[in-house]
Amino acid sequence: MPKQKTHSGTKKRFKVTGSGKLMKQQAGMRHNLEVKAPGRKARLNQDQTIAKADVKAVKKLLGR
Repeated sequence: MPKQKTHSGTKKRFKVTGSGKLMKQQAGMRHNLEVKAPGRKARLNQDQTIAKADVKAVKKLLGR
């Protein structure tokens, strides 16, 4: 049976930490940045952990 391929869209959007947690980029940093406060932009620019409900599906797409 052939190996399962990693989903190429998923591997661009998520990364796995050393402890095994899945991280994603917070939405909201693509446009209209001049109207957002600097503190808000700094907060949006931080990586976030994935919701617990989505972890199983994302790990499957990553081949883990």
